[in-house]
Amino acid sequence: MAINERQLVSVDEFEEFIGLPLNRDRRFQLIHGEIVERMPTREHGVIALNIGTEFNIYLRNKPIGLAAVEARHRPAGDQHNDRMPDVSLVLGKKPVERQGAADYMPDVVVEVQSPDDSWREMIRRGVFYLDHGARAVLLIYPGKQQVEVLMGDDRQLLSVGDTIDLGVVMPEFTMAVADVFRGL
Repeated sequence: MAINERQLVSVDEFEEFIGLPLNRDRRFQLIHGEIVERMPTREHGVIALNIGTEFNIYLRNKPIGLAAVEARHRPAGDQHNDRMPDVSLVLGKKPVERQGAADYMPDVVVEVQSPDDSWREMIRRGVFYLDHGARAVLLIYPGKQQVEVLMGDDRQLLSVGDTIDLGVVMPEFTMAVADVFRGL
């Protein structure tokens, strides 16, 4: 075995790892068989809350689903991925998991770029979610105050002054890009 060869972690091994007492208060994802710890910043949290708030206001008036922050999702049958989007929206009336990950991808995914995330990594995340069932992905770039909207093969890069329109997935939902970054 080569020294640099890494062993893929399965979802069962991941569940065991995150259940260890020293890991119970930490946030991890399983990305292509590799355990990755999440360390969100306050900026990250402000942006996620701004978007989550708008989703919840929308859902109060149009109860078509449920939004969540940092909820675990695992594509059905995938043994090497257990993802935790910053904000997610699941349409319909699926049961809410009290333990473990949902065995499906959310309909809408929001990922906020961390300081060490490259643009390529953000796109890879977005494509992963779309390939596994998400209908819309919002990639948030705090440093540039931009939002990239991915829906199917459509990609749209928006800046302050533009409006996010998720009407295809969330009828009549719009949000000013400036409101994504409100307070920063």
